[in-house]
Amino acid sequence: MATTRDEKTVNITPAGSDQAPASPIKYDEKIDGIHEVGLDRMDSEEAQVLEGHLDVTEEDLLQAKAAAETLSLEEVVKLMKNVVSMHGRDPNFPHVVLEKIQEFLANEQNILSNPEKYDDIITEMKIEAALIQSNSPYAEVRAVVDNTDDPSTPCSTIRSWTIGILFSVILAFVNQLFSVRQPSISIESNVAQLLAFPLGKAWEMWMPYYEFTLFGTKHNLNPGRFSKKEHMLIAIMANTAKSLPYTQYIVWTQVLPQFFNQPYANSFAYQILIALSTNFIGYGLAGITRRFIVYPSYCVWPASLVTIALNSALHHEENHIVPGPFKRLYRMSRFKFFMWAFGAMFVYFWFPNYLFEALTFFSWMQWIAPNMFNPFPTFDWNVLLFDSVDPLMVPAFTTFNKTFGMAFFGFIILGIWYTNVWNTGYLPINSNRVFDHYGSLYNVSRAIDEKGMFDEAKYMDYSAAYLSAANAIVYFAFFAIYAATISHIILFHRAEIAIGFRNIWKTVKPKRWTKRSAAGESVEEEDVGYKDVHNRLMAVYPEVSELWYLGCLVIAMALGFAGVAAWPTYTTAGVVPYGLFLAVIFVIPIGIIKAMTGIEVTLNVLAEFIGGAWVEGNALAMNFFKSFGYVTCAHAISFANDLKLAHYIKIPPRHTFTAQMVATLISTFICTGVLNFQVNIENICQTNAPMRFFCPGINTFFTAAVLWGTIGPVKVFGIHGQYKWLLLGFPIGLCIPVIFWLIIRKFPRNKFIRQFHPVALFYGALNWAPYSMSYCWPAVPIAWLSWIYVRNRYLAFWSKYNFVLSAAFSAGIALSGIVMLFSVQWARVSVEWWGNTQPYKGCEDTACTIKTLSEGERFFPWWDANKVPAP
Repeated sequence: MATTRDEKTVNITPAGSDQAPASPIKYDEKIDGIHEVGLDRMDSEEAQVLEGHLDVTEEDLLQAKAAAETLSLEEVVKLMKNVVSMHGRDPNFPHVVLEKIQEFLANEQNILSNPEKYDDIITEMKIEAALIQSNSPYAEVRAVVDNTDDPSTPCSTIRSWTIGILFSVILAFVNQLFSVRQPSISIESNVAQLLAFPLGKAWEMWMPYYEFTLFGTKHNLNPGRFSKKEHMLIAIMANTAKSLPYTQYIVWTQVLPQFFNQPYANSFAYQILIALSTNFIGYGLAGITRRFIVYPSYCVWPASLVTIALNSALHHEENHIVPGPFKRLYRMSRFKFFMWAFGAMFVYFWFPNYLFEALTFFSWMQWIAPNMFNPFPTFDWNVLLFDSVDPLMVPAFTTFNKTFGMAFFGFIILGIWYTNVWNTGYLPINSNRVFDHYGSLYNVSRAIDEKGMFDEAKYMDYSAAYLSAANAIVYFAFFAIYAATISHIILFHRAEIAIGFRNIWKTVKPKRWTKRSAAGESVEEEDVGYKDVHNRLMAVYPEVSELWYLGCLVIAMALGFAGVAAWPTYTTAGVVPYGLFLAVIFVIPIGIIKAMTGIEVTLNVLAEFIGGAWVEGNALAMNFFKSFGYVTCAHAISFANDLKLAHYIKIPPRHTFTAQMVATLISTFICTGVLNFQVNIENICQTNAPMRFFCPGINTFFTAAVLWGTIGPVKVFGIHGQYKWLLLGFPIGLCIPVIFWLIIRKFPRNKFIRQFHPVALFYGALNWAPYSMSYCWPAVPIAWLSWIYVRNRYLAFWSKYNFVLSAAFSAGIALSGIVMLFSVQWARVSVEWWGNTQPYKGCEDTACTIKTLSEGERFFPWWDANKVPAP
């Protein structure tokens, strides 16, 4: 039943309690409770100042005031010490609040001795402590995530499973079928969540009430109102099913005659074994690492907030009036706001992507002088999402660091290009392709024999591989970001990781090691850190045992062993534990960074680099090393994100586990079946392929396989390779976080320095080749407007609408793109006019170079110029 503002209830839990909140307190009762905390003397102006100090809305403040009654001064001091330990270097934690806490702890003895002299700061700290205990310390989480739960809310129902399986089948089928199309078509989980809502409501209205018992459990064909838990379970299944088996790329390159031409790869058993292995192996790690990257409150997972905002907009009927810009009160509900924003973006997206493409590539300087570069902003929201980092979704410091890093390395790229280092002046400055010494695209067939293996004589007679200036820096940045990730986590988050290990130890240690009292009774050990309200609310649900996840991991590895060893893959079965080992090293560091910043460090280049060096000359083996090394960690991070979604919405962990398993199983079989159909399509992946099935991703995968597997990274980055200096990325990446750590220790209260994030800086450099600053920097003013200007001045307004706007724009773009594709673009109906032709003129269409070659002329690698042996 919906509640009005006057009836709204909140659950308040005493500090230090591990139990779910007790009986709820009504909204009007908690207002009365303010007087008992001694806060009734505050006028509205003082309350607004307090809201600013604590980074809370009026409603959050009221709840926190009510909960503050239960806290003693000693409890507050203890909690705040834990907060500083966990959030002291957390860029998401409000800086003003952290300074207040540090000021409070610095004067601890005087405050404990004479509390009556420090009434103001004690009041603020009690409210902040209550806020942390009864809600989240982050305003962005409080904006969309409820701090209450009703365990009786339907979740795992026939309705949710039927709709969830339906969308798992649809997403797997459509995404796999059109993954080889250029451009590709894919349906994202937010689109599935949006489309599932009317289905769930229709089921609610039209399906008959019929109760029955299955396996000793009562079920109802119509459990009543379509709940947000059911809806989110469907979204989790859709999000799981949308991911395609990465091993499909291996199968494509094996089966097709223009690639490796290995007919045995047509075997469905082979395909399904390696697909099941890579798809399920990440689950084991995601479950085992829950206490590091899911349960802690500092693991916000910004992407999950947008998904929850959409869920809340569709299900929450209460509508609070909030003050906002232009000195107005805003009454529009989240649902209505979502529909208006969604509709507006659905219509608008037709302009930059079909009717007026110059809005997407708004390079007005190049239109004035065709030989100039420096493209300017875009008016296409989708461009801002090129790396899935929405400026409305991720914290502002992420956007700022990413853009600054991209700009900084952009000047280095310009320097390399203009000075013709590595012959880059003969090549396009910003390309992700590989070139030969004629400045043409590298023809890998001229360096391999008829079996696809490396041919030394043909390679020496042809050409070494050359990278553009931007692509060279991208590889440097990849090497740097891997080292920086490890270094940053050790320096800045070692305390949180230690807490995670101690919490795991508490759950697995033998009973005989449990502390006991003098009377021989077991003594409950003190909690490490503190448990936020979401952990306490989830404590009422049975947890998934680590053995379940471990069992999944073992089975997935066994399937991988069988797939690699039972067919002539020319690959050691050791590739499976290799992938697991690489993921074990990186999954916690990458997970923490993704959870706090919204950016993900992928292991594809590292796995490619190690695999290519390990099995030099064997492209197929390198592909397996790359797949297991990259996918294991990537899937673990993706599944952990879903676990956080379930954690926020309070879905029982066992329901989440089952939903992920079933959706993955369905998706794997559907994708593999569709793949078997696709490989038999005539002329598939050829220039005359039907339905634009040109397979751009597969061609790129094969090229990378030959270059880094057949030719091998040793010839490119080894001691005699012309790009060996790019390996300096590893030591530089290792040192940069150390420098930042020392600077922050020197200036611990500097707000500006605290916002620098070395991993995000290197992440910005990864966005070059083929993207440019025109994709990245337009996000900066949007992030500033949302996260700095509006959030600081109109927090309640921002909390109500910001993430809903992000969800609406993403859903509008996705559905508009699908409709556009299956209508005018599918029929190849184009609109010819200046606005659609201007962006593709000059250097924007055909990349310019600063040096040119005459007919038949070539440039020479550094070893020819320096008379040393070729690598």
